[in-house]
Formats: sequence, structure tokens, C-alpha cells
Amino acid sequence: MATAIYLEHYLDSIENLPCELQRNFTLMRDLDNRTEEKKGEIDKLAEEYIANVKNLASAQRVEHLQKIQNAYSKCKEFSDDKVQLAMQTYEMVDKHIRRLDADLARFENELKEKLEVSGYESTEGRALKKGELRGLREKRGSRGRGRKGSDEEPPKKKKIKNSPDLSDALLPMQPSDVLDMPVDPNEPTYCLCHQVSYGEMIGCDNPDCPIEWFHFACVDLSTKPKGKWFCPRCTQDKKKK
Repeated sequence: MATAIYLEHYLDSIENLPCELQRNFTLMRDLDNRTEEKKGEIDKLAEEYIANVKNLASAQRVEHLQKIQNAYSKCKEFSDDKVQLAMQTYEMVDKHIRRLDADLARFENELKEKLEVSGYESTEGRALKKGELRGLREKRGSRGRGRKGSDEEPPKKKKIKNSPDLSDALLPMQPSDVLDMPVDPNEPTYCLCHQVSYGEMIGCDNPDCPIEWFHFACVDLSTKPKGKWFCPRCTQDKKKK
């Protein structure tokens, strides 16, 4: 339920509240006035009784006291009615306050659920991407020291390059294109150019090679050589020995 619907429903529910409150307050004011009149009548009857009690017969005294008692009962009745009206008015307002609190709680819960769902989706997406990158890095790391030859897969998956249909449709990846692409700071770098893996790559057959993987263009290769292949650095180290 949208915020506008909550607001609209609440405004509809309190549309008649001002009129109902005004009616109750008017009735309470009227009861106050009638109670004050009765109190004045009681004071007057009490003064008459005190002034004439010696001259009144027993029946007249009882009758006079009965009038005072009836006036007190009427005052009590007016007061009880006023208390009932006050309680009714309180409950009337409190009912709308409780409804407002309930609507606010429901709205906050709905908003919290939406935020949690959106946050979970975005977090899940980021976690999935991080998990893929971590898995890729782990696969690349596992190929390092235990590699026996250049026939193993390079760090980037390139199975699609062997398909003639797809290789014709895809544009060749150039080093300048990679330099313009956004790079994950956690992405490992390779080759003499210290760039991320892209395009065709070849692995050095020296298991102790510190670089391991090289771009074809960086080592002047256009096709994969037959047999074992050693990078320029490892070749130079062999010559020194």
C-alpha cells in the first residue's frame, strides 16, 4: 500500500472527527451549565430550609429535604453524563491515534521490507560478482607453480575463439582497447605490459616464471608455437646460465 493510500484512508476516517468532537464538547458545556443551575438551586433550597426549619412541620421538612436531595441527584446525573461524554471523546480520539500508529507501523514495515529486498538484491549481485572474480583468481593461482607446459588454458576463458562462426563475428581485442576499459583493482595482471588478461595468451613453460602468462602481441606471436615455449625473460636467464 502506497503512502498516498495510507494518507487518503486516514483523512477519510477523521473527516467527521471535528464535528463529533464539537458536538460532544457542546453537550458537555450544556451539562456544565445545567449542573451550575442545579447547584444554585440547591444553595437556595438549603438557605430556605435553614432559615425556616424551626417553623416547618415535620412533613414540610421532609418535603424540603427531598427537594434538595433530588437536586443533588440531578447534579450527579449531569456529572455522570459529562464523564461518559468525556470518556467517549477520549476513546474517539484515541481510536484514531491507534489507527495512525498501526498504519505508520505497517508503512514502516513495508518500507523496511522493500529496502531489505532491494538491498539484498544489490548485495547478492555484488557478492555473486565478487565470488566469480574470486573463483577466477583461485583458478588462475592454481595454474601457477604446478604448470607443466604451455598447453594449459590461459587465465581468461577463450573457448569461444575456437568456434569459426563466433570468431568471425567477434572483433579482435587490441591492447589499446583494454587500456580504455575499466579495470577491477583486484584483477590480477600478467605479461610484460602488466595488464589484465585479454585476447590470445600463452603460458611460459618455466614453472618458476614470475609472470607465467603473456599476450601474443607483447611477445611477437601471431599463432601458438609448437612444443614448449619460454618467455623472453626466462630465455635470457637460461642463456646466462
